[in-house]
Amino acid sequence: MKVFVPSPLVSYTGRREVTACGATLAEVLRDLDHQYPGIRFRMIDEQDRVRPHIRIFVSGEQVFALDRGINDRDVVQVIQALSGG
Repeated sequence: MKVFVPSPLVSYTGRREVTACGATLAEVLRDLDHQYPGIRFRMIDEQDRVRPHIRIFVSGEQVFALDRGINDRDVVQVIQALSGG
């Protein structure tokens, strides 16, 4: 499936659009980390939760649970929220 990567993480992938596979969001993120080592840690914390500055959408719906099922037709978008003051 297609995965759109935010600009700050393109340093891991070399491009904004990549492909990954898996039956759940967790599996897709593991596949991404296998292909691009270190990228998952930038999105998911040590407690397996989406980091506060990251938003993940599956086919337009924001997802919070990593066990959410995904199929090959879904599109995953990772968005990095702006923060600071």
